[in-house]
Amino acid sequence: MANLRGGDLSRLRQLNSLTAIRALRGAGPLTLSALAERTGLSRPSMKEVADELMELGWVEEVPPSPGTMGRPARRYRFRADSGCLVGIDIGGHNVRAALSDLDGEILAETRQPVLPGAPLEERLAAIDRAVSGCLALSGRSAADLWTVAVGTTGVLTPEGRVTFSAAIPAWTGLDLAGKLREMFSCQVLIENDSRLAALAEARRGAAQGARNVVFLHVGRRMGTGLIIDGKVHRGFGAAAGEIVMLPEARWYDAPEHLNGCEVVPEGTAPEDAAGYTLAAARDGDPVALAAVDRYVDDLAVGTAAMVLVLDPQMVVLGGGFSRSADVLLAPLRERLERACMRMPEVRASTLGDECVVMGAIDYAADHLSRELFTSDAPLAPMR
Repeated sequence: MANLRGGDLSRLRQLNSLTAIRALRGAGPLTLSALAERTGLSRPSMKEVADELMELGWVEEVPPSPGTMGRPARRYRFRADSGCLVGIDIGGHNVRAALSDLDGEILAETRQPVLPGAPLEERLAAIDRAVSGCLALSGRSAADLWTVAVGTTGVLTPEGRVTFSAAIPAWTGLDLAGKLREMFSCQVLIENDSRLAALAEARRGAAQGARNVVFLHVGRRMGTGLIIDGKVHRGFGAAAGEIVMLPEARWYDAPEHLNGCEVVPEGTAPEDAAGYTLAAARDGDPVALAAVDRYVDDLAVGTAAMVLVLDPQMVVLGGGFSRSADVLLAPLRERLERACMRMPEVRASTLGDECVVMGAIDYAADHLSRELFTSDAPLAPMR
């Protein structure tokens, strides 16, 4: 707790209130005694804090369970259902959205298909439909939204402008943050999709507990997200991890080894071609296995470079191709063992296609914590 001088009672109350909210967020209802134990406050002091937080609207007392005998202990909970967060994953072929409470507990999810070459207004309309679908499924309205966090493919500036996007040509040069703030009246946050995917794996997925992680976002397009010392690493100009832009890494065209394999039947949709090759490799087809080897050769170049620079605890294989981790992980490990001084643990994503939208929710929840629940400003009444 911060050093306090005599007379700093209002500051002390502020810190005690924030400590109580942190203890309640993400936890089930807690009794006054349990809350006092978690915060290190005396029970009388905790009662004063709880009463103040209830008056401000952040906390409420939970009614006793039906059938409870005797005088039940008072229980309190953070009012996470008083507002909503939305996470959006804007990809080349789909727009996914998820809606959560203020603690990041998912309440609804939707998906809207969209073509890579779709006009800008059509993609924006798909975003609107995806969010509206979540609101309808959860019985909420746009007035309940506190924060919308968006993950998208492409190179972004810190201000939310897309400087380059190969997957969504209409994105390049677009002030995406500005467009989305015209659509939503709440706070809008923009981040690269691979970074949000890395955040989700660190919080909810394969990399839980790891402090230094290289996340490989592999699919029709290649990307990376970096977790350094437990935090998403953006870099000075929000361009960290864009190794796909280095021609020598051979990442930009690497998926073509799978998309253009001879085993893919003529007329197969482009989005299904790589999956067909990976399935054939799983069945032992020698032509498909050779294509997978060429793909992993290229994937390992950039991955080894990042491992040698960052010395991560873990490498996580995620994105669309992670569904074929049984085909890709063993050859990737073998190549990394050849190139790396210290071999990190290599795992497959446990979140799959949900990684970006889950990361967007976590990003929004983190922003809420920084904005409202820090010691820099007095705790205001819940809006």
